[in-house]
Amino acid sequence: MSRYYYDLHVHSCLSPCGDDDNTPNNIAGMASLCGLNIVALTDHNTCKNCPAFFEAARKNGIIPVAGMELTTSEDIHVVCLFEHLSDAMRFDEHIEDCRIKISNKPEIFGRQTILDALDEPIGEVDALLINATTISVDDVCSVVSEYGGVCYPAHIDRDSNGIIAILGDLPDCGFSFYELHNGDRIEEFSARYGIPRDRFIISSDAHYLTDMRDKEFFLELEDEPYSSALVRSRLFEHLKR
Repeated sequence: MSRYYYDLHVHSCLSPCGDDDNTPNNIAGMASLCGLNIVALTDHNTCKNCPAFFEAARKNGIIPVAGMELTTSEDIHVVCLFEHLSDAMRFDEHIEDCRIKISNKPEIFGRQTILDALDEPIGEVDALLINATTISVDDVCSVVSEYGGVCYPAHIDRDSNGIIAILGDLPDCGFSFYELHNGDRIEEFSARYGIPRDRFIISSDAHYLTDMRDKEFFLELEDEPYSSALVRSRLFEHLKR
């Protein structure tokens, strides 16, 4: 068993609220400087920068995870993670049909830029990505699992798009893990909602490179004989408990 320091909630410049400097290579480079081992790219309602991030992460010695921060029909943010990049991209195609599409206004919300492995622009998403989808919080676990992924509510300790802030409680929707933005609140939320301490994931929800944190939170994973694919597999075994 080895310690793997993680951040499973980071946004790139594809998210309209993500800084233009949050390119795949810059994120991977900052993750390395922070001492992180595993990083998930989780843009709003899209995985389209995950292929470039996988290439950038490998160059920087980071184990990449493909993900998405999905907005449910109730406006609740849910982190969706996939062991295999191909599954994430299939899920991305599915979400294209579930998004409520209105035109983005870059001057107001920010650009939504798709990049290649060299951080060169290869496209933009025209429809605003932060809108709600047609997937309800009751259905999100089953939908994500159909594509081989796992999901859990994002930043339940925050008012903006947090499941508790919106619904007033933590309903039984099939989640096994819950994300906190502030790791100092584990004991508080564990006691208040009866969640075991080992069922919290602590991530930055970084929209700027300066939001990314030095290594602190880790998972102990079996990694012999070592490969990044094995570590990623062990991570998902843990998340699917």
